[in-house]
Amino acid sequence: MSLKSEIAHVRVWWHKSRPLSIGEKVADGIVHAAGLLIALVAGSTLLTLALVETAPEQFPALLTYVGSMVVLFGVSMAFNLWPRTATKKLLARLDQAAIFLFIAGTYTPFLSLVWGTPEGMGLTIFVWAATILGIALKLIIPQHFGRIAIILYLAIGWSGILVFHSLTSTLPSSALWLLLAGGLTYSAGIIFHLWDRIKFYTAIWHAFVVAGASLHLIAIFDAMVISRWGM
Repeated sequence: MSLKSEIAHVRVWWHKSRPLSIGEKVADGIVHAAGLLIALVAGSTLLTLALVETAPEQFPALLTYVGSMVVLFGVSMAFNLWPRTATKKLLARLDQAAIFLFIAGTYTPFLSLVWGTPEGMGLTIFVWAATILGIALKLIIPQHFGRIAIILYLAIGWSGILVFHSLTSTLPSSALWLLLAGGLTYSAGIIFHLWDRIKFYTAIWHAFVVAGASLHLIAIFDAMVISRWGM
């Protein structure tokens, strides 16, 4: 094996040991494009209807959410499709940091509904403090963080159970079920994120991300637009 081939198969923090085939890259690109399209089209529709019709007071929180979703899919697409160069290493930092941003961004519209409660404000502070810490670690020392980040992702993601009682009195039951389904979808997808020996594992993992994000998008749309329409 040549030195170039040996280097290509070394596992480092910013790429997996096995290079993706052309088919895997195409499949992953399609999944990312679908996610980005959903974020742009559905996200813009959500913002417009909320601002003009149903939830102008929640618009800043919704803008944070939609912005974080566009950043996530845009940066993730760039990182996963970029060739293995120094630029990919930089994109890896941004990609992993964007995950923290998206988790906090997704929580923000829901938490904005319970900011008037001590637990709602407390969880908002925790989520964004943990997010800022996670982003800093991913941007500064990603090589020393590794898979511990997955634990932090999950801890932030499931911290919502702390305000579940408050949300049950605020959100439509359909939105609550969609919120739960999205969380389970994300969590199940992590299996394929770690199982990098199977073909198309990146496309499968990112399909779970798109599915989870879509479920949460529908939940937010339900809570901020559908349930308020005509009120």
